[in-house]
Amino acid sequence: MTDTLPRAPARMRRSDVNLLYAARCIRGIGDGFAVVILPAYLTVVGLTPAQIGFVAAASLLGTAVFTLAVGLIASRHDLRNMLALGAALMAVTGAALPSCDNPFWIAAVLFIGTINPSIGDIGVLVPLEHASLARGVLDTERTRTFARYSLIGALSMAAGSLAAGLSDALVRAGLAQVTAFRVMFYLYAALGIIAALLYLRLSRVRADLSGPAAPLGASRHVVYRLAALFSLDAFAGGFVVQSLLALWLFKKFELSVAAASVFFFWAGVLSAFSYPVAARIASRVGLVNTMVFTHIPSSLCLVAAAFSSDLTIALVLLLARSALSQMDVPTRTSYVMAVVTPAERTAAAGITAAPRSLASSISPAFSGVLLAMPFAGLPLVLCGSLKIIYDLALLYSFRHIKPPEEGA
Repeated sequence: MTDTLPRAPARMRRSDVNLLYAARCIRGIGDGFAVVILPAYLTVVGLTPAQIGFVAAASLLGTAVFTLAVGLIASRHDLRNMLALGAALMAVTGAALPSCDNPFWIAAVLFIGTINPSIGDIGVLVPLEHASLARGVLDTERTRTFARYSLIGALSMAAGSLAAGLSDALVRAGLAQVTAFRVMFYLYAALGIIAALLYLRLSRVRADLSGPAAPLGASRHVVYRLAALFSLDAFAGGFVVQSLLALWLFKKFELSVAAASVFFFWAGVLSAFSYPVAARIASRVGLVNTMVFTHIPSSLCLVAAAFSSDLTIALVLLLARSALSQMDVPTRTSYVMAVVTPAERTAAAGITAAPRSLASSISPAFSGVLLAMPFAGLPLVLCGSLKIIYDLALLYSFRHIKPPEEGA
């Protein structure tokens, strides 16, 4: 029997949607170059691969804690102010990180701050932006709205990845490499200030103006099941967060930061244009089927790349993976927003996002150790294998729970 969940939301201001898109673009540029230069910076200041894995784990653990907290309290506060505070934290992170070279202080800054070793829809601002976008968007428009949001985020992160090559330009201009990296982090702080100013132009609104006091109500069991499965996916992804994937390329193929920035730019472009494709596919075969049957081939490409000794073949496989692996991002977000009531959306976004960050914070510490082993591709194999298990479990558990637009 097919379950459907009807909705009757009110429309939202188009100017607010555009402001959210613009802020996502600004954040994406900063995240794009930060995730590439972070492992290079940590290597320059003397951290080992195991220590870099520890720092990555601390960053993702902090993201999980703060994302969960935001998801639970945001329904009682003005979303505009919450978003602006998150952007201010971004600015503080960029300003504080260059002054640290001790692994524990770096881990502390990244635990509290917004720089993550992974790209994608994680971070303290994500559930707030998702809830803001979902508020008032019609069921028939929801997946396209999140596809555009993801497209903008991916393209801006791709541009940011390319901008990471500026650090090499600064070195050629005469700066020490560590100084060049620190300049890039100050640029990240400036982008946080710009994002905060954009958020402050949003309309004042609470996440829930008329809903129940409890963060989650009727949809609690569905959300918890989704959160558990998303956690498995995130734990798998934690073995190959982008900073650690860059570290693998640096060590196995001796790739330069400039060359890595070009690779991650094209990977980001392929991911970006997969989002509108995902929305079109989902309109034909459904959200769950789109999530599953685009994800499995991407995981197979990742596993194959782990065994490649040729840089060109490895990069082609990783680019193929990028073209497929992120199609589940807008569809997953749309699905979560569809299967809960409007009053529960902020909490649902936080409760499904926080365990993902928590789960992904565990595996980087193991990945850092595994990267130092004779077969450095083991993290890629573990990531791909676990993701296939997740996909099959998601299909089995949720194939009969349909969003409203698929009810017919």
